[in-house]
Amino acid sequence: MSTDSSVDVAVIGGGPAGSTVSTLLAQRGAKVRLFERDQFPRFHIGESLIPETYDVLKRLNMLPKMKASGFVKKYSVQFVNAQGKMSAPFYFDENKPGERSQTWQVVRSEFDTMMLDNARKHGVDVRQPARVLEVLFEGDRAVGVKVQKEGGGSEEVRAKVVVDASGQSTMLQNKFKLRLWDPVLNKGAIWTYWEGAYRDAGKDEGATVVIQTPNKQGWWWYIPQHDNTVSIGVVAPFDYLFKGRGSHEQVFNEEKDACPEVTKRLSTGQRRGGYYATKDYSYRSSQVAGEGWALIGDAFGFLDPLYSSGVLLALKSGELAADAIADGLASGDTSAAQLGRWGDVFNKGVDRMRRLVCEYYDGFSFGQFVKAYPHLKGKVTDLLIGDLFDDHVDEVWGPLESLYPPDKKAIPTWKDGTPPDEVNKVNELYLPANPMR
Repeated sequence: MSTDSSVDVAVIGGGPAGSTVSTLLAQRGAKVRLFERDQFPRFHIGESLIPETYDVLKRLNMLPKMKASGFVKKYSVQFVNAQGKMSAPFYFDENKPGERSQTWQVVRSEFDTMMLDNARKHGVDVRQPARVLEVLFEGDRAVGVKVQKEGGGSEEVRAKVVVDASGQSTMLQNKFKLRLWDPVLNKGAIWTYWEGAYRDAGKDEGATVVIQTPNKQGWWWYIPQHDNTVSIGVVAPFDYLFKGRGSHEQVFNEEKDACPEVTKRLSTGQRRGGYYATKDYSYRSSQVAGEGWALIGDAFGFLDPLYSSGVLLALKSGELAADAIADGLASGDTSAAQLGRWGDVFNKGVDRMRRLVCEYYDGFSFGQFVKAYPHLKGKVTDLLIGDLFDDHVDEVWGPLESLYPPDKKAIPTWKDGTPPDEVNKVNELYLPANPMR
């Protein structure tokens, strides 16, 4: 074993969260080394961005690259109910005019590569492929990482701060048993890609369409991409999708054939690629940071993909953590309190999106709400674009509750979550240990 030179910050993982925190720290003069185990480009699901990514992308100097890309421009989201009735589009720029209300549908293999290349250009020392074997501790303080060397053996890299952006591998979350599985959002997903499928014209071409299944058991995502393909997937309760049913292909086709809106949209094209499945079990860590370490992106938590918030939460957690770490390095304070000072604000934002997700699964209708409270359409659109970290959006909850049936029960909080072992015993029976998500 050899010991490599020390750095200010060691980052585990080169996805959007890891690239974000690394780039912003490098901009503030920190010596950052990022370790990514895979060689990019690599496949990843989660293609739809929402507008609130704009400000973080601007700080990262990514906007010129995004504008020059071929990614499909996204101006809105639209919903189709179980009866096949389509809502009016929620146009983002009607609520907040300007370029920050237009976003993109991305191919993640391309987007993630662009983000990591951008980190390199900002001075981040990217090691790829490089597998982190463990985080090194002295007492309860993280002091570096042990990394597997390409030719065999390992090396230790000392760091003042270690950032876990390892995705759903969640190295430190697993080490300290911090994960809480969401008590409500225990979904699964099956998806594939379709070439030449229907897409709307003009401004609506790049819209994300959310299609409720006729039996109301789940919903479909329909996301147009720039290579003439559509990402198409069904999300439903885990047991419904995977217990006592056939192959992923069979279940996908059964659900497709039962949904006229999906069948109609796919009729003009043909499938490209295989069928993929994952457990969309939402979870969060009970803390965002410790002495000398922090969790960001999926290494901190994962939220049901209904409103395409995944990349936003990765970028936002990376941004907030970067500011806390940079300030801490400048003052010599890398305590848990300093590195995790952003946790309450971030969790409150995730809670808002989670509530909107849970309300949808519990029967919330955007059309009915806007009809009853037309003056609040802008606030609902704020939530859909990811404006989650400002109290002004909380104006919607009282009116929303006024439409509840008398017997509706309160939504359990994520802190009422399920112990990890109980969930693992179930999902390991039906899905591979490392689903592509």
